[in-house]
Amino acid sequence: MPRHIHHETHRTSRIGWLRAAVMGANDGIVSTASLLVGVAAADVSHGNLLLAGVAGLVAGAMSMAAGEYVSVSSQSDTEKADLARERAELLAQPEHEHQELAGIYVERGLDPELAEEVARQLMEHDDLGAHARDELGIHELTSANPVQAAFTSALTFSVGAALPLLAALVSPPALVVPLVGGTSLVVLTALGALSAQAGGAPVFKATLRVVFWGALAMALTAGVGKLFGTVV
Repeated sequence: MPRHIHHETHRTSRIGWLRAAVMGANDGIVSTASLLVGVAAADVSHGNLLLAGVAGLVAGAMSMAAGEYVSVSSQSDTEKADLARERAELLAQPEHEHQELAGIYVERGLDPELAEEVARQLMEHDDLGAHARDELGIHELTSANPVQAAFTSALTFSVGAALPLLAALVSPPALVVPLVGGTSLVVLTALGALSAQAGGAPVFKATLRVVFWGALAMALTAGVGKLFGTVV
């Protein structure tokens, strides 16, 4: 009788790049739109407004890349140190590590004899991989990748920031605030829906969260720009 193979689609493998992409695009839209709205509320010239927006795009993209690279590199360094320590312990105390792994499986619901056998077979196949996955929680699908995270964040930030900047470019000076704000909220709504769909999360909740914080950021910076623009 032919064996039926059941295929499943999981989204865990997307966590690394999806997190960086969503954060980059969201920050690009929110920070650049807020900057443009705040500066426009201070009644500056259209040329100075666009200059501020371009500067914000470049500075933000570089900041995102550097921040992601440093942050994820720290995570990667920690993972490598843990793996090196685990490798040394496997060489020095293999029986102790076997019992430790079996104990983890017992805690997860296996009876002791079966846990011992599972631990033995997995360690014979790949002892470091078994301990990395089940003891340390390190998996190749979710392990840190600094370069990927940095590049993804910088690229998506730039794309996100370009949208409100383009809206400011084509807007009449008197309509910059409503057009940039409205365009950014529409894009944030789409971003929230797409990221939720890609990650398998509830669409409405994710979209509402993104739009709320984006609107709040733009409202606050517009108020600051209006206040200081009036004072100056």
